[in-house]
Amino acid sequence: MVKLHAAEAKSPAVQALRLRPPRDEDEGAFTAGHRAMAAEGFVFGLGYEPGQPWRTYLKELEDHRHGRNLPVRHVPGTFLVAEVAGEIVGRTSVRFRLNEFLSEQGGHIGYCVLPEHRRRGYATEILRQSLIIARAAGVDRVLVTCDQDNPGSRAVIESCGGVLDSIVTVDGKRPVLRFWID
Repeated sequence: MVKLHAAEAKSPAVQALRLRPPRDEDEGAFTAGHRAMAAEGFVFGLGYEPGQPWRTYLKELEDHRHGRNLPVRHVPGTFLVAEVAGEIVGRTSVRFRLNEFLSEQGGHIGYCVLPEHRRRGYATEILRQSLIIARAAGVDRVLVTCDQDNPGSRAVIESCGGVLDSIVTVDGKRPVLRFWID
């Protein structure tokens, strides 16, 4: 059971958040989100290359959901944008299985909220809905990770039932916290 903070449970915006695949008409908002997150050193559009034809990218996402034409070291999964009142506020990537990298530091779910939409409860709702999607795909025990220096993400994961399993450091990079959600 995913618990929400009292303020988040009452927020109409949080209640209105929905996850959905990116659409043709999302290109402008998506690329703006991609640039905003790149400025923070985070990838918004997984596998997206600026200037790439939008329909090509959408086809790649659909293929990945079905496990077709996967790049090396990728696993089947779904990439969804988080929308509130017609505006993209974040995204999630739900992987249906783990490989070596994901087992160590990537996890089943990766999510983000765009900078101008933070601190409204969206991250918790994105993760809550992502857990439902993972479970529907047959993932019973879900691994979610975050950087050790990201207390906001840690709080979101713990509020959704995450239990700290370990801290890993790979190749001298920032330590990553690994949480399991049953």
